Amino acid sequence: MVGFITPILLYSYTLILKIRNFCDKLTAMKLLFCFLLSSAVCSVSAQNSISDTLRQQLLGDWPRAKEYNDEYLNAAPADKYGFRPTDSIRSFAEQMLHLAAANAGLVFIGTGSKYPFATQNFEKSPALQNKDSVWYYVNTSYDFAIHAIQQLDFNKLTEVVSWNLPMGRRSETRLAWLLKAFEHQTHHRGQCTIYLRLMGVKPPAEKLFD
Repeated sequence: MVGFITPILLYSYTLILKIRNFCDKLTAMKLLFCFLLSSAVCSVSAQNSISDTLRQQLLGDWPRAKEYNDEYLNAAPADKYGFRPTDSIRSFAEQMLHLAAANAGLVFIGTGSKYPFATQNFEKSPALQNKDSVWYYVNTSYDFAIHAIQQLDFNKLTEVVSWNLPMGRRSETRLAWLLKAFEHQTHHRGQCTIYLRLMGVKPPAEKLFD
């Protein structure tokens, strides 16, 4: 009888070990799955957090830039919008119209939103060199930029968009196009600081923060 029971015990013991090993492997697989799942969730959460931060930053900076630029438009006397320091460079009005065209153009490329103006070449238009027209085009360009950024899917910021510009074809991420738009308007508003001083007008104070 003992000789019969011993193989049964050995078999049972072996079976128990196999079951235990299987359970250990199953537990390890569960742990690995949970780790991978939590890593994926954390990655998505981090990406969403970065996207939200970028959206908040851009939607803070563009309205601030619009308000600051309006201070420049308001500082220049209406009869000085045609002023240019030398004959070979843009007038104050042309600088601001150039800024407006680039705001709209670069943000249009970066977001894919519908371009807000009937033409892209209005900088030199004689009919638009007055204060009222410049105000309209500049503020429309900022409003367009703000609305386009509000509507943009920020998960697409890393998408590369190629476009033919006067200096050649350029390929940049959507985020880069938006950053270049902001850099460009800052550059040309900065140039207008000298225009105001030459007009005898004190330029608006810096506006780095709201």
